[in-house]
Amino acid sequence: MNLHEYQAKELLRRHGVNSPAGRVARSADEAAEAARAIGGGRWVVKAQIHAGLRQDAGGVQLCESPQAVADAAAGLLGRRLVTPQTGAKGKLVRSVYVEQAVDHDREIYLAALVNRSAGRVAIIAAREGGNDIEARLAAAPDKMLTLEVDPLGGLQDAAASALAGKLGLEGAAADQAVGLMKALNAAFQDFDASLIEINPLAVTAAGELLALDVKMVLDDNAQFRHADLANLRDEEEVDPAELEARDYNLNYVRLEGNIGVMVNGAGLALATVDLLTEQGGEPADFMDVRPEATRAQITHGFKLLLRNPEVRAILVNIYGGGILRCDTVAEGIAAACKEEGLRVPLIVRAAGTNGELARKILMSQGVPVTFAQSLGQAAAKVVEAAGRKAA
Repeated sequence: MNLHEYQAKELLRRHGVNSPAGRVARSADEAAEAARAIGGGRWVVKAQIHAGLRQDAGGVQLCESPQAVADAAAGLLGRRLVTPQTGAKGKLVRSVYVEQAVDHDREIYLAALVNRSAGRVAIIAAREGGNDIEARLAAAPDKMLTLEVDPLGGLQDAAASALAGKLGLEGAAADQAVGLMKALNAAFQDFDASLIEINPLAVTAAGELLALDVKMVLDDNAQFRHADLANLRDEEEVDPAELEARDYNLNYVRLEGNIGVMVNGAGLALATVDLLTEQGGEPADFMDVRPEATRAQITHGFKLLLRNPEVRAILVNIYGGGILRCDTVAEGIAAACKEEGLRVPLIVRAAGTNGELARKILMSQGVPVTFAQSLGQAAAKVVEAAGRKAA
């Protein structure tokens, strides 16, 4: 579950992570009133959407009067903001966050995530923060500092202090950084987060550390433990197809391409998407069918692909094994095609348990399908079917 910036900051405040005073607003008048209530002489008006790099798109504006705050909010609210992370259609701005502007000397990057290789929570940091930090760290990976957290001993003061030193922090600022890292680790685990990113973390002239922007993602699989956080989900930010997929226990993420993809297993799905991209194709979605999926769930998932007007061809890459068999998938696809009609080329690779039976079912049901013997062959066929010559 993605959170808005103002929601993430509120959760971090519960753990003692300081950020500038701010209020959320859903109209220009509310924004101006928020500025007056917060006080100060300068404010930042930020579009609240589930995407980063807002500043480059004009989604973060510095204002020097409550009237300027109102004007900035009026210009953002109701507008579709396009950033490199939103896709071409952008995200509709439904609310803004009005926050006190803070003068500061430095910006640092600090985050907590799971290092899956190590099986531990890791604190990631860099001496520089700010816009486009991902690209800068990718270009200079030696500038990224990592501190793995011992699952039994927790985050130790000495290790956190050493990391603060590498970030160029001294004295009270270093002590505050140690507390902040421990708070970040505690929040990460208490809220079952999969990512908490503070960027930038400002260092003021007085040595105070303030979280100027926060991104937080909570693990959906752990939300049953956090009924109190359920109201933080902003379903207006979620693609309607993704909401429908969730009702049928399908892992589905809408992408910007034109090839519909249905795969069982997240690993196979990632490999399929990677191979399609390598072949010059552009996946329209990431659809991972769970091992316990029923024929009805397959049918609904395939309908989602058929209803996407951007889809020019569909690839089904199924490996039958364990609970999910290839014939169950084939029956679900046949039912969807019968109800919706198949308007685009369909390429199927069915391997493993009952793969041959799946092929017979699709043929006997009159589904026009091209079969592939390998994943590479399937990827090449679907890329060509979608209108682009495979690489």
